Amino acid sequence: MSTPSSVRPSYAAVLRIPYARRAFAAALAGRLSYGTVSIAVMLSVTRATGSYAVAGTVMALFGAMTVLLSPPRAALVDRYGPRRALIPMALVYAGLLTALAAASRRPGAPALLLGALAVAAGAFPPPLGPTMRTVWSGLIDDQRLLRHAYGLDGVAEELLFASGPLLVGAVVRWAPPAAGVALSALLVAVGTVVFALSPGVAGVRSAAAGSGRPEGRLKGARGLVQPVLVAAGVGLAVGALDLLVMAFAEQRRYGDDTVAWVLAALSAGSAVGGLLNGAVNWRTSARVRLPLSAAAVGLILAVAGLASGLGVLAATVACAGLFIAPALTTSYLIADESAPPGFRTQAGAWVNTAVNAGSSGGSAAAGLLVGHLPLGACFAASGAAVAVMAAMAAGSRAAGAMGVPPARA
Repeated sequence: MSTPSSVRPSYAAVLRIPYARRAFAAALAGRLSYGTVSIAVMLSVTRATGSYAVAGTVMALFGAMTVLLSPPRAALVDRYGPRRALIPMALVYAGLLTALAAASRRPGAPALLLGALAVAAGAFPPPLGPTMRTVWSGLIDDQRLLRHAYGLDGVAEELLFASGPLLVGAVVRWAPPAAGVALSALLVAVGTVVFALSPGVAGVRSAAAGSGRPEGRLKGARGLVQPVLVAAGVGLAVGALDLLVMAFAEQRRYGDDTVAWVLAALSAGSAVGGLLNGAVNWRTSARVRLPLSAAAVGLILAVAGLASGLGVLAATVACAGLFIAPALTTSYLIADESAPPGFRTQAGAWVNTAVNAGSSGGSAAAGLLVGHLPLGACFAASGAAVAVMAAMAAGSRAAGAMGVPPARA
């Protein structure tokens, strides 16, 4: 089922689409686990082993498996459909998280066992975000309304990742950190099963159900170059900011709690930017706007190094956030339009992978820079790197548009 193009685009109209609310709510419940699991695993492994080094290594292995295997997991969804692919993934993932929670419940757990369980779990997180965006594409024909849906989806995801650590913080006040890991397992299992069985997901056809056998590689790869580059650049900016804000607070002798407020300003700016981006009736094409949004993030990141105090830094970071959600939402839209129906989940997963890889690279690079350059120069260098990636994305526009439909919205 899809909406007629005569529906007036609005966020309320998105939620009035038949079956959309149920599928969206279930997907959000499952995706909330991705906002809780990282800090819960970190806390539980630290408590179990008494070593931050072990906890950091376990988290690095878990994160690497999650990121590197994201496209293959999405390919399974495209090939076999959400119901046949997501439910087994979610149940195996939840089972491994439950085993990790049980193993880390008491101090003295073997580090090797915890690492093995984390690596195994990292191979199975169901790609709920990319699949939900594929569902939006199946439910909505009107590109303006689809932009609203992607904007709403992006803002909701931003709020989930902001509220997830708060939820774990509330849990560990009354229970051991392993309870946070068990909660993550429950959220992803219940949310994924309800999502995969919802009527709105039934219309997502697998590639295997289409004409002939699906090809082994993603189609429309040229069209993905621009959104993947921008997503990696935005991820780099976010990853660098996390560490640079911590360094800023330490140098100015602010309390550790101030870092959370500055990063909250980034999330708030991103949420506002995402809502505005969806509401505006843009006259320029998405492929023109996309590198401009990334360039704005890079420029503001460079300027943030000139902040005289915490308030100025928070305001500057919030301004950078105004362009983050629009850049990511537009990246997902272009990726969706660049891929045929049987490959849409994979296309979205590649954008997800680019964001996560960029974030990890940004954190690592910023950590190296802080030890050798003044903090203002670190901000400037990070912003320049994002701007370079934006320029590369702009240069890839013509090549990326060859052979694929022009991105609308």
